[in-house]
Amino acid sequence: MIFFDLKTLSVIERVFILRTLAIVIQLATVLSVYFVMSLQIALQPLLMIIVVEIAFHSLSVVIFRRRKASHGAIFCQVLADVFFLAVLMSYSGGATNAFVSLLLLPIVIAAVSLPARLLSIVSLASVFSYSVLLWYMPNHAMHQMDMKNHFIGMWANFLLSVIVVTFVVGAMARVIINRERSLAQQREEQLRSEQLLALGVASAQVTHQLATPLSNLQLLFDELIEDYPDDEAIQAMRIPLEQCSNQLGYFRTLATSIRENNQQSIRIDELLDLLTDAVSLQFPQCQFEVISTATLLTEVASDAMLLPALLNLIQNGIKSNQLNHHNKLTFTVSLQRNSVQFQIRDFGLGIKQHQDLLGEKLVKSDSGLGMAILLSNSTFERLGGQLKLFNHSKQGAIAQVTLPTIEI
Repeated sequence: MIFFDLKTLSVIERVFILRTLAIVIQLATVLSVYFVMSLQIALQPLLMIIVVEIAFHSLSVVIFRRRKASHGAIFCQVLADVFFLAVLMSYSGGATNAFVSLLLLPIVIAAVSLPARLLSIVSLASVFSYSVLLWYMPNHAMHQMDMKNHFIGMWANFLLSVIVVTFVVGAMARVIINRERSLAQQREEQLRSEQLLALGVASAQVTHQLATPLSNLQLLFDELIEDYPDDEAIQAMRIPLEQCSNQLGYFRTLATSIRENNQQSIRIDELLDLLTDAVSLQFPQCQFEVISTATLLTEVASDAMLLPALLNLIQNGIKSNQLNHHNKLTFTVSLQRNSVQFQIRDFGLGIKQHQDLLGEKLVKSDSGLGMAILLSNSTFERLGGQLKLFNHSKQGAIAQVTLPTIEI
C-alpha cells in the first residue's frame, strides 16, 4: 500500500524520506553486525552518531514541515548527510568499509536538486571525506602493498564516479528541469491565449449584437429630430448615439488591424500627444504629469492597440487614486538600452494581492478580474515589450512598460 506519491512531494520531502530509510538501514546494519554476526565494532560511538543523526533529522522535519525549502536549505541537508556518512565510516573501518561508496548518494541527490555551483561543493565535500578516510585508514589494513594499491584504486574509482555523476547526471538533470520549465511556460501561454481568444470572441459577439439595435435607435432619432427639432430631450440623444457609433467603428478598425497584424512605428512625441489628448478628453479630472528624459524623436513599435493598452493602465491608476482621494498621475518616459521605458505611477493604496499574476492571467479580486491589464500585457508582448507591476516604495503603485526602439 502506497501512502504517498513521490511525484507530488517537494525536493526536501524526498530528502527526508531517503534519510529516514537510510537511518533505519544504518541502525539495522550496526545491530546485525554486532549481535548477529558477532563482529567487534565500535557499537557505542556508532549508536551515538545515529542518535545525533535522528535528532538532526527530526528537527529538520519540524522546521520544514510548513516552510518552503530554498536551495540553500537543501544544500545544508545534503552536506549533513555527507558528514554523517563520513563519521559513521570512520568508526567502522574507514576506506576499507564496503559501504564507503554510499558517499555518492548525496552527490546524486544534489545533481538533480541543486544548481551547478552547490553541486560542485557537495562533490568536493564527498571526495574530501573519502580522502580523509583513506589517509587515516588503520595501519593493519595496509600491511600488504597490494591492499594499499587496491584501496588507492578504489579511491580513484570513486573520484571518477564523482566526476561522471557531477557533470553527466548534473547536466542531464538541468536539461530535464529546463525542458519542464519550458513546457510549463508554454502551457501558461496557451491558457492565456485561449482566454484572450474567448474574450475576443465575446467582444465581437456583443459588438455584433449591439450594431442592430443601435442602427434602429439611430433611425428613430433621425425621424424624431425631423418632427421635433427643438426638443431638448431629443437633442440630448445626439452625442451619446454618436459616441456609440464611433466606438463601434473604432472596434471594427482595431479588429481589422489585429487580424491583419498591421504594425508600424511611432515617435515618442506623437505617442505622448495622443496619450495626453486622450487623457484630457476621457479623464478631465485627472492631474496628468508627463516627465520625459528620452529623445522625443525615438520611435517604438506600435499598432492600433498600443494607445488603448496604455489608457487601460492609466484608467486603473485613476481608479486606484480615487480610492485614496488623489487625482495625480505621473507618466515617466526614459530611454534604456535598445528600449523605451514608460512608468505610470498612481498615488493610491497600491497592489495588495496577486502582484505577480496580474497581466499573466485572469485574477479575481474586489475590483474585477484584471481583464484590462491582461489585454494590455498581451498587446505589449505582441509588440516585443513587457509589463511589470509593483508597489512604489512610498505610496501607490507603478505600471512599468518596456518597448523596443526602432532604428531610423
